[in-house]
Amino acid sequence: MTPNKPLSPQSHPALSQTGFTLVEIMVGLAIGMLATLVIMQVFTVFETQKRTTTGTADAQTNGSIALYNIGRELQIAGYPLMPTTNSPLECTTLTINGTADVGSPNSLTPVWIADSFPATTPAAIVTSDIINIRYGNSPTGGIPTTIGALSGNDVTVANNFGCQAGETTLITNGTTCAISSASAVTGTTVITLTDTTAATAGADIACLGTWNLVQYKVNNGNLERNGVPIVAGIVNLQAQFGISDAANSNQVAQWVDATGGTWGAPTVADRNRIKAIRIAVVARNPKPETGSVTTTCSSTNSAAPTGLCTWAGSASSPAPTINLNDPFDPNPSWTRYRYRVFETIIPLRNVIWSKDTL
Repeated sequence: MTPNKPLSPQSHPALSQTGFTLVEIMVGLAIGMLATLVIMQVFTVFETQKRTTTGTADAQTNGSIALYNIGRELQIAGYPLMPTTNSPLECTTLTINGTADVGSPNSLTPVWIADSFPATTPAAIVTSDIINIRYGNSPTGGIPTTIGALSGNDVTVANNFGCQAGETTLITNGTTCAISSASAVTGTTVITLTDTTAATAGADIACLGTWNLVQYKVNNGNLERNGVPIVAGIVNLQAQFGISDAANSNQVAQWVDATGGTWGAPTVADRNRIKAIRIAVVARNPKPETGSVTTTCSSTNSAAPTGLCTWAGSASSPAPTINLNDPFDPNPSWTRYRYRVFETIIPLRNVIWSKDTL
């Protein structure tokens, strides 16, 4: 008989080794796949909400910047056409470097609106308006001075009020005006003109700096300034004239589109009744939704319209219509996007200040 021997402290019983069964592995995989599915679903919802939020924030920023840029230059429209007895805003005859300006309104018009793009442009932007703004940048304010004498292309004045060579000049003689430029300035009393049309003794001459033409329009989802994209995500631009009952009144009586025989091509008298511009900028969230989230405006003449609207209109002053439909698209997708509309009213202060001289 073999005697029993005590186990030494270093001795251990044999341990059995086991693993996962196939059933346990399949159950674990199923639980892992369910957890992954839930996580991905939560992530997808979160990502969708994030894109909607950031896209809306971008549209908010883009619309604000676009509105600021247009409004800033509208505020100086017409500068520096000084409100004198012979106001440049009263000129019915205008020549530019000796060539008659037959445009209606003429090139001294502070602001005018082209009510929509021509039919040859892409259909999706046919109903966007174009805003044209003219202003000078004379640091001395375009103060007019009277012409004393004319010798060749030299006009003599009592004081040229800081006029510099290369500036645009404006001669006003009653309702006749002429735009030229100063090729040279001698001292403070002689201005040499490149063209002397309407330059006679007793007429007024003013230096306007550079007489700028700035054009804002929407093209291919961008706000353009003189054909150069400056703000992305802008899909529509609408504008109306705020008109008074008379040129020498500054109270806006009605808002009108730049259409028809009167406001599509206004006379000088009608143009001087334009006291303010009302504009609406439409910015789009670039993220499309799975279904329609935007509808057309319910009304252009009610106090509380719903849908994609510019502003609340009235029976006498209907609001412009925002039309993003593409007639060549049988399944228009514009309703799947979210939009932000920014609108404001800009008084034409340089026209308003001339009230008593018009």
